[in-house]
Amino acid sequence: MTDAVSAGERAHFAALEGLYAAAPINRLFASRLEVVGPGLSRIHFDVDERVYHAAGAAHGTIYFKMLDDAAFYAANTLVSDRFLLTTAFNLLLTRPVRAGPLIAEGRWVSGRRRVLVGDARLIDSDGEEVARGTGTFMRSHIPLSSLPGYSG
Repeated sequence: MTDAVSAGERAHFAALEGLYAAAPINRLFASRLEVVGPGLSRIHFDVDERVYHAAGAAHGTIYFKMLDDAAFYAANTLVSDRFLLTTAFNLLLTRPVRAGPLIAEGRWVSGRRRVLVGDARLIDSDGEEVARGTGTFMRSHIPLSSLPGYSG
């Protein structure tokens, strides 16, 4: 993070990382959120045979989960009071993924009021893009401060 990031933003980013870590779904998909800065996030995770489909590569579920999370959290870095909800998400799967570390890089694209747009790309251990996605996210009525793990 740059020096231009305020203490309040740093606290919000750390709280988002705590919120991500506390989500029950991440017991099934071991992963870690890194908030890089305003409008930027990364999800770090490893793929192994537990998430393979019958042909021996990662099931599309893992692509969606990690790309959606990365784009979602990139957008939620810009919203400090409310939890966002995914309203649509489009995927482009370009290469099969097998065992190894992956990073989903999320980026806020536009919007700040009611609806935000974010995109993400999935990068394998060779630095190759294997998928990308774009999502729209809407402010909910759920205060972030009411959610387990968020302590901003």
